[in-house]
Amino acid sequence: MMRPVLLLLAALAGLLATPASAAPKTKATPAPTLALIERGKLVFTRNCAPCHGQGPGDDGSPRLPGTARLEARYNGSLPGALELRSDLTADVLRYFIRNGSGPMPMFRKTEVSDQDILAIEVYLQQSAAKTRK
Repeated sequence: MMRPVLLLLAALAGLLATPASAAPKTKATPAPTLALIERGKLVFTRNCAPCHGQGPGDDGSPRLPGTARLEARYNGSLPGALELRSDLTADVLRYFIRNGSGPMPMFRKTEVSDQDILAIEVYLQQSAAKTRK
């Protein structure tokens, strides 16, 4: 009976002794090159903008459905249009892109890669910076 407890303690000790450098790391945001910004814009335009862009809806509504939903959720504390947001990190984007949210579908890595998500982050940062000027 004592053996399983010792094995558990040994496993925990091994985890605690693992150097921090061995822990999984989030990819750092790459430098905003023109090519990366353009890639992010392309991926955003193709996959995100139909619901989260700044334009009016095809049905005559003043906002696209994702933008309208975020505007209602944030009640003016944050913009609903993602291209106006500078607070969306690749980790946040990755969570919603991979898991979906409500009517928003999830996207597989074959549809939107992790590199695409980093490019979207860089594009959104640049887009938000342009609107603040």
